[in-house]
Amino acid sequence: MTSAALEILGLGLGILGWVGVILACGLPMWQVSAFIEANIVVAQTIWEGLWMNCVVQSTGQMQCKVYDSILALPPEVQAGRALTVLVALLGLVALMVTVVGAQCTNCIRPGKVKSRIVIAGGAIYILCGVLVLVPLCWFANIVIRDFYDPTVPTSKKREMGAALYIGWAATALLLFGGCLICCCSCSQRDETSFPVKYSAPRRPTSNGEYDKKNYV
Repeated sequence: MTSAALEILGLGLGILGWVGVILACGLPMWQVSAFIEANIVVAQTIWEGLWMNCVVQSTGQMQCKVYDSILALPPEVQAGRALTVLVALLGLVALMVTVVGAQCTNCIRPGKVKSRIVIAGGAIYILCGVLVLVPLCWFANIVIRDFYDPTVPTSKKREMGAALYIGWAATALLLFGGCLICCCSCSQRDETSFPVKYSAPRRPTSNGEYDKKNYV
C-alpha cells in the first residue's frame, strides 16, 4: 500500500514537471534585459524566448513579435525548440505508460510485466528531465558568458529570465518523480519475487501416531 502511494506521488510530480516544461517552453522570458551601468533607468524591457521576443514599456504596454525565420535563429534557440517540444510529447507518453502499469489501475494483471511497464514510464520521465536540462544550461551559459564579456555592449547584455528557473524546477520534479516511480516498482517486484515454499502435511501412522521423519 505504501509503494502504491509513493508511486502516485511520483506520478503527480512527473505531471507537474511536464506541465512546467510546457509553461517554460511557451514563456518568452528566457533572456531579459540586464539593468546595469547606462541601462539602470530605461523606458522598456526586452524579453527573448524560444518563439518570440517582447518589448515591455514602462507604461505597462507589451508588444510581442514571433520570429520570422526558423533557419535564421541561433543554434541554442533551435535546439531549445526541438528538445522542449520533444519533452512535451515524451511526457505525454510517460503519463500514459505509467497509468497503464500503475498499481491503482487494472489495465494489466499484476506481475512482472506490470512492474516493468511502470519502470519504463519512470525512465521516460527521467529522460525528459535530462533532455530539457540541455537547452536550459545552454541558455544560462550563454547569458553568463556574455554578461561578463567586456566586448559585448551593455545594451546587448542579458540576464536569466523566469522561464529558465521554471524549467529547472520542472527538471527537478521530472527527475525526482521518475526516480520515485522506478524505485517503488523495483521494491515491489523484489518483494513479490521470493518463492513461497509450503511444507508437506504430516500424516499419522497406522497406530495413530505421527511418523518420526516428520520431525526431522
